[in-house]
Amino acid sequence: MNEAVNIGAVVIGRNEGERLVSCLNSLQSEVDLIVYVDSGSTDGSVEAARALGADCVLLDDDAPFTAARARNAGFERIMARPDAPDVVQFVDGDCTLEKGYLTHAAAALIGDKGLALVTGWRAERDPNASVYNAMCDFEWHRPAGEIIACGGDMMVRAHAFEAVEGFNPHVIAAEDDEFCTRLRKEGWRLLRLPIPMTHHDANMLTFKQWWSRAVRTGHGFEQVNDLHPSYFKRERLRMWVYGAALPFLGLVGAVMSWPLLAIVLAVFATSYVRSVRGLEKAGLPRLQAAHHALYLFLSKFPNIIGAATYRKRKRTGADMVIIEYK
Repeated sequence: MNEAVNIGAVVIGRNEGERLVSCLNSLQSEVDLIVYVDSGSTDGSVEAARALGADCVLLDDDAPFTAARARNAGFERIMARPDAPDVVQFVDGDCTLEKGYLTHAAAALIGDKGLALVTGWRAERDPNASVYNAMCDFEWHRPAGEIIACGGDMMVRAHAFEAVEGFNPHVIAAEDDEFCTRLRKEGWRLLRLPIPMTHHDANMLTFKQWWSRAVRTGHGFEQVNDLHPSYFKRERLRMWVYGAALPFLGLVGAVMSWPLLAIVLAVFATSYVRSVRGLEKAGLPRLQAAHHALYLFLSKFPNIIGAATYRKRKRTGADMVIIEYK
């Protein structure tokens, strides 16, 4: 536990099983106050969390479950206490916290009044279990220093969280990016420390799981860009160009104009080669880079499904329901 500053922890989860137990155990000697927020688990997660001494919040199903809603509920429970903490560490239930990380994070956050949040390096627990896990592990590798956004594992200044009214509970994917964007718009700065923070267990072993996650990602691109048009601009453009426009032109070319089809295939090939070279430059061996690039190419199609799902939901007024992959 950090002696210089009062730290609370919010853990969120849904049917995480033993991953949740590992998560809570990693926090036991690091903080005095742990709040676990459960989104309708049916696997005994709540009972396990209570047995480990966590203060449990059970979300009802009157509104759709989202990670954003869960984090807000955990923060509200913590701040209602008479000994409300100065900073709150958010941890996803499929992650374990690196011992000693909180000490460094709290020192950085308290030492710079302009910082709204601090994060660190996340790593995949078993990157060799599948290519999908390996891609997640590579995805977590980001430079340290000032950043524009981070994932859900973060230490947040309580005052900054309250100033932007927390997470948007209607954002079902990339809700952390959306939250970070609002913090920056209010003049706050965000920092990634060059130290390990959490170990994530994607447990993504099948193509179906990867596809569902990519659908969720596309939903996030479209929804967050809709809320903040300057954010995810490049990702959204690539998604629509490579996942919708070019495939459509390719189909037209296959039926009406073979030269048009050839041009489309050449564009796809050029993009793939650039992806491979970019991944190699980032440190991946060529074979692994080629493998990852293939999935990056394919991801544009489930991304489009996710984006179209968001647009339909917005148009019809339907609930923004979570898209689960495990």
